Amino acid sequence: MKRFLLVTQYFYPENFKSNDIAFELAKRGYEVDALVSIPNYPEGKFYPGYGCFKKRCETINGVNVYRAFQIPRGKGGLRLMLTYLSYLVTSIFWVLFFFAWKKRYDAIIVHQTSPIFQAIPAIILKKLRQTPVYTWVLDIWPDAMKSGGGIKNKRLLSIVDKVVIWVYKNSDKILISSKRFADLILPKGDFAEKLLYFPNWSDDVMQLPSVNAALPDLPEGFKIMIAGNLGTAQNLDCVAQAMSLLKDEDVNWVFVGDGSRKEWLESFIKDNGLHNKAVCVGRYPASYMLDFYKQASAMLVTLRGGFPHLEAVVPARLQSYMSSGRPVLAMIGQGGADIIAEADCGYSVPADDAEAFAKLIRDVVLPNKEDFEKKGAKGREYFLQHFTKEHCIDNLCEIINR
Repeated sequence: MKRFLLVTQYFYPENFKSNDIAFELAKRGYEVDALVSIPNYPEGKFYPGYGCFKKRCETINGVNVYRAFQIPRGKGGLRLMLTYLSYLVTSIFWVLFFFAWKKRYDAIIVHQTSPIFQAIPAIILKKLRQTPVYTWVLDIWPDAMKSGGGIKNKRLLSIVDKVVIWVYKNSDKILISSKRFADLILPKGDFAEKLLYFPNWSDDVMQLPSVNAALPDLPEGFKIMIAGNLGTAQNLDCVAQAMSLLKDEDVNWVFVGDGSRKEWLESFIKDNGLHNKAVCVGRYPASYMLDFYKQASAMLVTLRGGFPHLEAVVPARLQSYMSSGRPVLAMIGQGGADIIAEADCGYSVPADDAEAFAKLIRDVVLPNKEDFEKKGAKGREYFLQHFTKEHCIDNLCEIINR
């Protein structure tokens, strides 16, 4: 029986794809350990039942979970950096004084969201035990520090870039969630033979049971819906501009979710007289998503422009939208636009281009609603071929066993 170690700062009961990797591999008969942290995302405080002296070692769905201490992230800023560094230091202690002596693995899998530092303990263990490391890159650092954290200190960015190169150099394979990530990684070194495309996946929304519960009142007519986080990365300023440009059209807007920009969005809707055409309904459980998606004429995915990292990334919600069989509209970079074009599941314009988006709606979508509706079925077909959890975990097993 092969034994794998998953290294990630984020794990169940937090909601990340690292959970699927660990639990699915265990379900398939592999022995899986996970070196993770004390759960506190996104609230910024430890989950109930967890703490410095609570549930530091446990077994979940057949996975042996070891939780390194970290300082809770709080509301961000300095606390967030302390969170990153505390996990780094304590997870290295786990490697040096436990894993290096007590455990032996066939492979180490790094679920590399932000920060890149969580790959360091995995590579230290690799050097101690000659175990191959597979790093799944979901964020490009230090680019993500600039786009997400607003960090501009050139000295700090240069130091982190050296860490990134060291991580890539010492990873046996670099799995990239967007094909466009290759353009950002290859200038850092001769990593071409290490790169493998390994996309994100989504639960199949169509397989979720319908709760058949009453939904909040939604606008009538053609409805463009965003479902998920409503934060800075979603570029809601640009969405608001498009709402204003389409104010006189039969276009209505539904925002399902929560985030740092939700209150601002609600104020914009009120201040600009859009309360009859746009509604923020707040956060709902995943079990409601199918019922919400059925009400949408189009699902909208957006990202900020102006950052190479965000230009290349494929937003995770895109796969979820495609699974629902609803056509997709997007204001994003080429990473997501490539998939929309390849699947023919909708239309995209560059990030930040609200005028092009409004023109697309007026000139292409609204006059051809029946043709646009057919693109939803194409998106679902593409999802079933490429983005199901089963397909992607099959691919991961093949990569590791190759």
